[in-house]
Amino acid sequence: QVQLVEYGGGSVQAGGSLRLSCAASGSTFSTYSMAWFRQFQGKEREGVALIDSYGSTRHADSVKGRFTVSRDNAKNILYLQMNNLKPEDTAMYYCAAKSRRWFGSLSPNEYDYWGQGTRVTVSS
Repeated sequence: QVQLVEYGGGSVQAGGSLRLSCAASGSTFSTYSMAWFRQFQGKEREGVALIDSYGSTRHADSVKGRFTVSRDNAKNILYLQMNNLKPEDTAMYYCAAKSRRWFGSLSPNEYDYWGQGTRVTVSS
């Protein structure tokens, strides 16, 4: 089992940057595939980016070229570097874990563990 805590959210102007972090408990972080999701107010959660235990990544089309997912297995931390933020990126951001080394889906229903979320607000 793994527990996840996100941090790094906040308010930023359009064009700015934020780096989200997700700290994971447990010694098996390196064996999990990890992902970031976001949820707009009144909408369902959508996938933003994932990284499997081998370091392979996938980013949603809406964030390609602006967001980058990475992980530090020595520190048990997942990151999401967000550049050139837009007002439409305003959402609650969540990290999630899948107990598989390789995983390529950004469907939220397929993830096993979730953090509580961190809010990102981008003003124009």
